[in-house]
Amino acid sequence: MNPTKRNYRATFILDNRGQEDSIDQIVEGVKKEITAVNGEVSAVENLGKRDFTRVTDRKFNGGTYVQVTFSAPPEGPAQLKDRLHLNNSVYRTFVQSA
Repeated sequence: MNPTKRNYRATFILDNRGQEDSIDQIVEGVKKEITAVNGEVSAVENLGKRDFTRVTDRKFNGGTYVQVTFSAPPEGPAQLKDRLHLNNSVYRTFVQSA
């Protein structure tokens, strides 16, 4: 591992309503975005579909949760959030230090 990189664990809530992409294809896209910010993915875990505790959109009351462990430079998580903000398949992104 590069000493200038830090370890992170990100949880993504994916939304594939109205799209032909499967969850695996969306996860591959997220992994490409992590690589684009000089990150290295070390593990991916699909946590499955879960209902939201608080529903903000009555037409979308649950999503598929995927947890990704990766290493990236310190500015990587902010860049990743900016890149995924424009992706309609990623409903929410939570990144924390691992």
